Amino acid sequence: MQRVATALLVSGAVATHYEDPKNGCGSDEQAIKVQGVSGDFCSPKCQGTTCPTDAPSVSDAKAQCALKSPTGDQFCALLCTPGSNAACPEGATCQPIQGVGLCTYPSAGIKTEVHQLTPPVTAVPRAPCAIPRSKAQINDPAFADCLNSLNGASWVAGTNKFFEGMTYDDARPLMGTLVDDSSEQMETLPALNITGVPDEFDARTNWKGLIHPIRNQAHCGSCWAFSASEVMSDRVAIATKKASPVLSPEDMVSCDHGDMGCRGGFLPRAWEYIKDTGLLTDSCFPYGAGGGNAPTCATKCADGSPFTRTKAKSVGAINGVDAMQKEIMTNGPIQVAFKVYKSFMSYKTGVYSKLPSETQPLGGHAVKIVGWGTEKGTDYWLVANSWDTTWGDEGFFKIKRGSNECGMETMGPPYAGLASATTTVVV
Repeated sequence: MQRVATALLVSGAVATHYEDPKNGCGSDEQAIKVQGVSGDFCSPKCQGTTCPTDAPSVSDAKAQCALKSPTGDQFCALLCTPGSNAACPEGATCQPIQGVGLCTYPSAGIKTEVHQLTPPVTAVPRAPCAIPRSKAQINDPAFADCLNSLNGASWVAGTNKFFEGMTYDDARPLMGTLVDDSSEQMETLPALNITGVPDEFDARTNWKGLIHPIRNQAHCGSCWAFSASEVMSDRVAIATKKASPVLSPEDMVSCDHGDMGCRGGFLPRAWEYIKDTGLLTDSCFPYGAGGGNAPTCATKCADGSPFTRTKAKSVGAINGVDAMQKEIMTNGPIQVAFKVYKSFMSYKTGVYSKLPSETQPLGGHAVKIVGWGTEKGTDYWLVANSWDTTWGDEGFFKIKRGSNECGMETMGPPYAGLASATTTVVV
């Protein structure tokens, strides 16, 4: 179906292509307006099937040869995702047309010549989801809708109450896992002489009643302390074969001076602290750093209980998928670190993988792996996050297994400690 468009060749030097026509278009552009689409924009002719990529610097929209005239002339446009203006240049909005969107500016009211243009946008591949800017709201339904529209998506996106009212800049401090490429790596935990690994495993059902619930680090970069203390809590219960108290992440946030509290921590240093110093119980030293500032290190228990700490008898790294699985099924959950990309914040269900276009992570995050499995042909890790039950799948998520998705299998690398069958406590 043809749509009437008006075009005007406007001379003048501009900094980039796809600018606002009221400021003048480049000598190789026309001011284009497509009937049924609000606004207009400067459009260069296609060079074969390619288009100039020098869009205004604030634009992440994809320049594509998307418009064609009856005479055979082809024109370029910035494609965007309908419902979200985040990818368009400043002052432009994303206007829907046949399932995709075009970035246009408010009508310039300029005098034009009439052309018949047929935009074959139905044949244009769907534009990739524009990566939101840092100051954009995380809970953007349009971004979630775009993620869900991608062909072959193995996971479902949505809004999460945990991030209500927060921008990506607001959430960045939550990513508190620090990686020092030159730092010492712990020795690996002893290899386990186990033949065969099951196709699926869930620590919650294997050790029913012994795996502790999802926690909430709030607005502090204490994921390194939460995941380490959660792993140790679970492993104490598994080793002693009975429910055990939750161990205190605040102990590490406030008292582990080898790390940096709410500003982040290193996984190996966290485990050295658990081995050398030990952890108080959560009821003895409750979490108080959720606002971003850690309280002073405790010298007595808030609940009046004996001031004792639980130590790991040994700690170490775990290298490789097979070793990770054997360690989990034998001794309990393990701690891992990975890179968090913006799409991850919108996770709800399914097996997560980042967008190919996501190249800049928000930061490093540490979590607790509790199992693995396969969903609709995709192998996954089953992971407990520390963003409350109001994020993701009641606080859990699945992520691709076997391909080192987001660094999940090597970043850190994974760590754990071995608990004694008779819990070790020190004064």
